Amino acid sequence: MSTQPHTVKIGLVQMTCSADPKENLQKAIERVREAAGRGAQIICLQELFTSLYFCQIEDHKYFALAEAIPGPSTEALGAVAKELEVVIIASLFERRSAGLYHNTAAILDADGAYLGKYRKMHIPDDPLFYEKFYFTPGDLGFRAWKTRYAKIGVCVCWDQWYPESARLTALRGAQILFFPTAIGWHPSEKAQYGERQHSAWETIQRGHAIANGCYVAVPNRVGHEAPDGGPGLQFWGQSFVADPSGQIIQKASVEKEEILMADLDLDALDTQRTHWPFFRDRRIDAYEGMDQRFLEDSDV
Repeated sequence: MSTQPHTVKIGLVQMTCSADPKENLQKAIERVREAAGRGAQIICLQELFTSLYFCQIEDHKYFALAEAIPGPSTEALGAVAKELEVVIIASLFERRSAGLYHNTAAILDADGAYLGKYRKMHIPDDPLFYEKFYFTPGDLGFRAWKTRYAKIGVCVCWDQWYPESARLTALRGAQILFFPTAIGWHPSEKAQYGERQHSAWETIQRGHAIANGCYVAVPNRVGHEAPDGGPGLQFWGQSFVADPSGQIIQKASVEKEEILMADLDLDALDTQRTHWPFFRDRRIDAYEGMDQRFLEDSDV
């Protein structure tokens, strides 16, 4: 039985997708093999990697893309995880039952075992991100899993904007927070808002790393996708890894498919949390109201 190492090498897969789920799954497996060949021990795929980002439109035909978890994709990836002795994080469209679907990440350990799943908690409903049409909000809570190489937490895309997601996952003991993502620019907005949109996305996740003294790893999609023939979305790539001080230690390109590799020193977490003891100094006795939607003046 393997002992817990002090360092771990992770790989983030940033790739384009087609309309063919089988083709996308095979492509993802090839990228996993490549990452493992370069030494990756934990490999995270981007959000909903087996299809185009279909949430740009509301169309019932896309429910046919959903599958059970565990199911065909986790079975295929589990076999690869066992063969290569790598941990795989796979973001999939889950069919729980008739009329009940989730945006879900499955965690497969280095022996191929299915450890469990995280169902995306925060579901957006914005132009070209019509996820509420497809996904029921998650009901499994924020979780962390002890894998062969590290204790990891997984949230999905829109969750990354909420400090509560990162905090509660870190409080479960996660050393690395993975955020499989599908985010991009509306072509009509990029010139005016693109730089600040990307900066906000990157900054808040760097903040999660600082506030929780952990690593944050974010694989994003890349390329232009327009499943309905409309203007579509230009996914901005730029997958990245931030260390516990919030510094970006590895970052992918804007337009290219690539595997982003990073060596993570897990001992640094103890040092960071000792010198910046945010967990110690939390005033858990004074956070009443955090479970409320909003606090009116009369509630204070």
